Amino acid sequence: MEYYDVIIVGGGPAGLAAGIYSARAKMKTLLIEKGLIGGQAATTSEIENYPGFPESVGGPELCELMEKQAKKFNIDIRTEEFKNLSISDKLKLVETSKGTYQASAVILAMGAEPKKLGVKGEDEFRGAGVSYCATCDGFFYNGKKVMVVGGGDTAVEEALFLTKFAEKVFVVHRRDQLRATKILQERAFSNKKIEIIWNSVVKRIEGSNKVERVVMENVKTKQEKTVEVDGVFMAIGYTPTSDAIKKIINTDEAGYVITDEEMRTNIRGVYAVGDIRKKPLRQVITAVSDGAVAAVSASKYVEELKNV
Repeated sequence: MEYYDVIIVGGGPAGLAAGIYSARAKMKTLLIEKGLIGGQAATTSEIENYPGFPESVGGPELCELMEKQAKKFNIDIRTEEFKNLSISDKLKLVETSKGTYQASAVILAMGAEPKKLGVKGEDEFRGAGVSYCATCDGFFYNGKKVMVVGGGDTAVEEALFLTKFAEKVFVVHRRDQLRATKILQERAFSNKKIEIIWNSVVKRIEGSNKVERVVMENVKTKQEKTVEVDGVFMAIGYTPTSDAIKKIINTDEAGYVITDEEMRTNIRGVYAVGDIRKKPLRQVITAVSDGAVAAVSASKYVEELKNV
């Protein structure tokens, strides 16, 4: 069974930053990622508020640079799916789809997954008009009509991105005002391709072999309205990817991992960073900050164990 000083579970900005700091501190470091390096950030077309990029930077580009920097310090990156975390004396056992590894410290950076709306037709048409990532699938709707469900930053950002391709973008929100930041709202209101449908919720998604229409209900009048679209993008928030560790790691009611300011969880030597952690702001900049803090904390913990 291979041993590492630090194992990082998740390859988004938080995990990559943790990897950079850990490997640079001469910790033998393994980063495990089941899919795309960069996580949610890698699916973001444009990041405008990351310091050092006054003209903005593409999410994939930024994550690629982070990965390149991590590899510079000889971090071991493997494509495997995390299955379980257990504690054996002072060692942590990390089980993946390809084996089990030992570590003195573990940094949890699994992020969060997009929430599902839970309406009829959502599962049936997933991949056939229902999507959770505009950056991934926007190109397929060139010259077509699409709908974005949600009213926060993510929803408005998705809608604005989709205007690059779609002929028309409907934004459906259950309230009478958006929750997105003012600058995003102003961009949406001034974009002629975007039409906001207020006080409405999606009741069902219909079509034959693909999405053809969406049936909505006005929450105030209870009247139904049908809009013909070719695609529906869900942007109603995220669910932390914490199911595999809830048995031993403390989380809040929503499943977000509870940590202190040094990213420590209730288990000594186990840390949590990024979108999986309970905190007030989930952005790339806070994710990399979490990763740096956790890596420094983990490095100190590992050194203490070695000196015992």
